[in-house]
Amino acid sequence: MLHLRASSLADTHAIAAALAALSRAGDLIVLAGEMGAGKTAFAKGFGAALGVTEPITSPTFTLVHSYQAGKLTLHHADIYRLSTHNEVADLALAELLEYDGIVLIEWGDVVAGSLGDHLLVQLDAVDDDEQARVVTLSGVGPGWAARWQRVEVATGSFAC
Repeated sequence: MLHLRASSLADTHAIAAALAALSRAGDLIVLAGEMGAGKTAFAKGFGAALGVTEPITSPTFTLVHSYQAGKLTLHHADIYRLSTHNEVADLALAELLEYDGIVLIEWGDVVAGSLGDHLLVQLDAVDDDEQARVVTLSGVGPGWAARWQRVEVATGSFAC
């Protein structure tokens, strides 16, 4: 587990970009945190680093937005409005991963135990600084364990 500090929106984007550089097709990244913690801001920085040129918006009402990023597709899901594991299963996120995709799931921490290999990105506001966030990274499964040292190096300048 890594604890990072993003002092600004630019820092949140930089952390996201560092993780995007280490990501590959088939990766699942779970974004967690309270409303307004910066999950969509993280997704914007992640997508921009992959080469997404269109605006990335929260998919709260459409559930999944897909963006072309070169040879990859970034699938950005928001499961805030879903209430059961069956509804999440109906999204067929596993199939999205099979087709040169990376999936970011906002509010996915609720079902993370059933998602298999993933990176959990927990964003938390800092009480005394409106712009700052604590970003906690946890790798679940062998896919991120194999890259963990590179994650530490890539995000080291933000370590708490």
